[in-house]
Amino acid sequence: MSDTSIRFRKPAVRRLPLTGPLRLVRPSDMWFKPATSVVVATAVPNLVLLCLGRLDLVMYTMAGSLCALYGHNLPYARRAGTVAAVVLGMTAGLGIALVLASLTGSTAVLIAAGALLAAGQKLLCDASRVGPPGPVIFTFVSSAALFVPQTLGQVPGHLVLTLGAGAVSWPVSVVAPALIRRDGPERRATARALNAAAAHAEAPGHATRRAAVAAVHAAWQTLIAAGRPTPARRALERLVVHAETSVLTGAPDAADAARLGEWARRTRARGPVPAPPGAPGTDAELFGVEAERAARHSSPRALLKGLAPGSPLLPVAARTLVGCALAGYVCSAAGVGRPYWAIVTAASLYQANVTLSWNRALQRTLGNLIGVLVFAAVLPAARSTPLALIGFCLLFGFAAEALITRNYWLGSVAVTPMALLVLEYAGSHPAGELIGDRVLDTVIGASVGFLAAVVVTNRRATGRVERALAAAEQARAHAVRTLAAPEPAPAALDAARRRLTGSLVELREADDTAAGEWWQRALPQEAVLAAEQAGHRTLAATAKRQGPTAPAQENGAV
Repeated sequence: MSDTSIRFRKPAVRRLPLTGPLRLVRPSDMWFKPATSVVVATAVPNLVLLCLGRLDLVMYTMAGSLCALYGHNLPYARRAGTVAAVVLGMTAGLGIALVLASLTGSTAVLIAAGALLAAGQKLLCDASRVGPPGPVIFTFVSSAALFVPQTLGQVPGHLVLTLGAGAVSWPVSVVAPALIRRDGPERRATARALNAAAAHAEAPGHATRRAAVAAVHAAWQTLIAAGRPTPARRALERLVVHAETSVLTGAPDAADAARLGEWARRTRARGPVPAPPGAPGTDAELFGVEAERAARHSSPRALLKGLAPGSPLLPVAARTLVGCALAGYVCSAAGVGRPYWAIVTAASLYQANVTLSWNRALQRTLGNLIGVLVFAAVLPAARSTPLALIGFCLLFGFAAEALITRNYWLGSVAVTPMALLVLEYAGSHPAGELIGDRVLDTVIGASVGFLAAVVVTNRRATGRVERALAAAEQARAHAVRTLAAPEPAPAALDAARRRLTGSLVELREADDTAAGEWWQRALPQEAVLAAEQAGHRTLAATAKRQGPTAPAQENGAV
């Protein structure tokens, strides 16, 4: 592509939205899984401590219990390792914080340590793509621990409590759901791909095609990561092939949309996996999946890439460091007795770009302010008995996960009273002081945190777009060469198509991130659109070369 064909859109300081970030959306299709997991993982150690008369130790067990929130979007084979790594990472962050708390009482030093921990946790979570709820839980635990009176001799025992609660979280979030539904994550990912393909069939267009390609790509990644193939997974793979072929070839119609939607409904249900009719090229594509599955054993590469000196994640980590430190120091200067709340508030803001960080600042502020009113309303009842306190914390923990996928601010309404009630385990505090400190920390943390997001620039966002654009063009050229072969192997076509799909998904993510960033070089917007359109045409050509999907017929099930 010649330089003259690329026009750059000069970025400007975008107008920040006010009402859009607060709109409610449909809840996640799996909100109840982290909600029920964290309730069970929290209830078990809390009730044990209640029986022992040591509810003052709940903070340490809660660090391990909160690990049950992670990994629910992953297949069980990968979830097992991810949740174990989260437990170890949570324990390591808590251990560093407790050791520092036992060695120094300097607020300035502890705030600096909290900011460093928050930045490191943000970088590691983003680089490893650990998924929701991301680094904010790590930061909440480690920042709070920095300001808990501690002696060095107490640290090992407190970490044992965290590991013990983490040992409860692991089977609750990994083993228990696997026993109930062995292939649940794969079925959900496949159903999402089928629904996205059905949406494209109902309303064909660039936006729906892009969304469907991304959903299909995510389904393939889930199926490949799920482990060895089973009859049910083979059926799911064939369903994804049908979804992909519907998106990439031909002109989909209402009948195609209805068929895909019905398969999605049956795939998500508890019954057998639908067995679609055979399609030319399907078995060859599954051989291509097998080759990719067999070669996929070097995941540390993505983590190392995210931590490399030129990584686009580093500016966001720098924002986290600066914003958390400033928020903590400002709150301390204002006389707030718990500056770690400001650190956590600032850390929770930092998303992929400035615009998304602004959205989160609005959501966090509104949710926290309403949340302190909820806390004031339930505090008398929560203080009535220790069992009532445990019950309210479990209720708010469940409500947070039930509401947060509708909008972050709605989930924060439940998170705020839960975080304030945790302090009650160690003894009662004046309600007015708690509410005043929390309001002040929210306002200072959100405003100072967002200011840091604006001041600490991310000029690497455009560079990421340019690298993703080059990678997409290389992947398309490779697919074109594979197509040009006299008799290309079906597995080679499938591998080329999957590489091109992944590069287009990465290009779209990079462009969306850069579009919401300030103070950067101009974006090659027309080149990105041209690359996407050409890439989708090439994807369609590879799918047609392997054969169209056969007409659907009444089918059995696996």
